[in-house]
Amino acid sequence: MKTNHTHLGAGSAHWHPLSLMGLLTLSCGLPLAASAAGFIEDSKATLELRNYYFNQDYRSGTAAPSKQEEWGQGFILNYTSGFTQGPVGFGLDALGMLGIRLDSGKGTHYNPNSTNQAGFVFPTDNDGRAVNDFSSLGLTAKVRFAKTEAKLGTLRPRMPVLVLNDGRLLPETFEGMQITSQDFDNITLTAGKVEKVKSRTSSNNENLAIAGAGGAAGKRSNKFYFAGIDYKLNPDLLLQYYYGGLENFYQQHFLGMVHNLALPVGNLKSDLRFFDSRPDGRNASQAGRQEGYRSSGFHNNGEVDNRALAGMFTYTVGPHSIGLGYQALTGSSDFPFVNQGDGSSTYLITDRQTGARFQRAGEDTWVAQYGFNFVSIGIPGLTTVVTYQRGDNVKTDIGDQHEWERDIHFNYAFQSPVLKGLSLSLRNATLRSTVPNQRDIDENRVYITYTRDLF
Repeated sequence: MKTNHTHLGAGSAHWHPLSLMGLLTLSCGLPLAASAAGFIEDSKATLELRNYYFNQDYRSGTAAPSKQEEWGQGFILNYTSGFTQGPVGFGLDALGMLGIRLDSGKGTHYNPNSTNQAGFVFPTDNDGRAVNDFSSLGLTAKVRFAKTEAKLGTLRPRMPVLVLNDGRLLPETFEGMQITSQDFDNITLTAGKVEKVKSRTSSNNENLAIAGAGGAAGKRSNKFYFAGIDYKLNPDLLLQYYYGGLENFYQQHFLGMVHNLALPVGNLKSDLRFFDSRPDGRNASQAGRQEGYRSSGFHNNGEVDNRALAGMFTYTVGPHSIGLGYQALTGSSDFPFVNQGDGSSTYLITDRQTGARFQRAGEDTWVAQYGFNFVSIGIPGLTTVVTYQRGDNVKTDIGDQHEWERDIHFNYAFQSPVLKGLSLSLRNATLRSTVPNQRDIDENRVYITYTRDLF
């Protein structure tokens, strides 16, 4: 159970959840002792207040709970230092997070069939209820030389092969090392290694896994390697290649292209993505898969075997945007990605609100999307997006199955100078599926966020 809600994930240190501001005092004191003015002069700090309500109603299946409903208040303090002066600069970043339970009942949080099951917003305490609060502190040391920067500690990756999940009260974070270089014009090089993950509903770091590896008691790995290149051929064309590999589970190659084309009327954005995923280490052998290094899929004997090809085309004219996409998965396994079963994200065009992701073996999915900006009718700050996607040819023992999801999002950023930084987001989703073990879902979320620059 994820019950250690006061452990802050920085070595063996323990911090009180309300002492996050003490981090700034510590960080600012370090450069003063070293007489490194750039460390302070270029430092920044922001505070985000995130009030979040979540309601997920299961419309099929009999397992408890039949509904999950939780409400909480989150505090996210993000401190980014500058660099010490000289040809090689040193810095320190810090991320302090605190989540406080406002409402969560045992009947809408606890799953009696899985003692390690956390709620969708909070960790689970020993009695099966949501904890009163949970918190964490992440530190990141960094070094910069010319236009190359190395980071060691807490990372928040947003790469095609590894994407943090930020759909709950507090975001998911990772522990590892990352090097990013922009020393070549129009080229960004990225490489590194991730060893741990801290889920969006936990204060503890854990090793990495994929779906099919056995959940909390299954096999894990503490070595995820990644490397990539982003090449901006011109202001309107981005080409990408990335590699990601979770030791003893899978190796994955990604090719991507994003192109913006100005038309006589409006603009067309093309987003093409291709993933090729193969087995690695123990997953590549029958003996290793029998040990538990397995992937979910259809008659794949636990072996990773997946190709994912997708394209999303969005036409924008005035306040309107119309998108149409298609994604095809081939191979005998589901699409593999870092996933411990407690909240993860992918770079698939089908990864939407409910978390179904539409990434099962053999699945073909059409995506349609419409967006509107209400500034055109005199309501600046208000936007909406409606998405519908349908996946077919899902391989199962009872034949090919299908599923569909519809999402409606309304977002409003307050325009008054007094309320600058305050925003509201209302999100509704419906998922219906004939896939075994996938429950039908009706879901509502409400986000009220306020972000303020401290300095």
